[in-house]
Amino acid sequence: MTKPVYLGCDDAGFEAKQALLPLLEELGLPFVDCGGGPEPSRYPWYAAKVASAVSDGRADRGILICGSGIGMSIAANKYPGVRAAVVGDVYGARLTRRHNDSNVLCLGGRMLGPWQLAEIVRVWLTTDYDGGHHEGSLELLRELEAVNLSGGRWCPEEPPYPPFAWDPEQSL
Repeated sequence: MTKPVYLGCDDAGFEAKQALLPLLEELGLPFVDCGGGPEPSRYPWYAAKVASAVSDGRADRGILICGSGIGMSIAANKYPGVRAAVVGDVYGARLTRRHNDSNVLCLGGRMLGPWQLAEIVRVWLTTDYDGGHHEGSLELLRELEAVNLSGGRWCPEEPPYPPFAWDPEQSL
């Protein structure tokens, strides 16, 4: 990654975000801290700062932390091109990168300890997207997004893809 990782949190994710900053430095990754402190705040504002950076190409990846990660993911996924995923374990971090090419990681600051958070972030930041048969699903997501953002509603009557078989080499 050559672009900085953008990070943001609300008050429920502040301690977790602070604990992750040394990890980013250890990994030698540039980052932009979009804020969020211990004072009460609303997560959509911080989600917008990070998701907009990913959406418009200033960042390839972003990390958002609130109490559960859920609110941040809902807000972040409103931005074009953002694939935000709530992750609660290392397996999920690996899977969402390999299969979904997620570009925003959403974490629960009240649900995970510092060691868990660090390992999840480390795996998520160092795992590549597999491509292959997963690309068909990402193409459908891009089509869904384009239709829905243009005022339509993407909901095909029939599956919009030909039959296919899973590639056993790409399983986890």
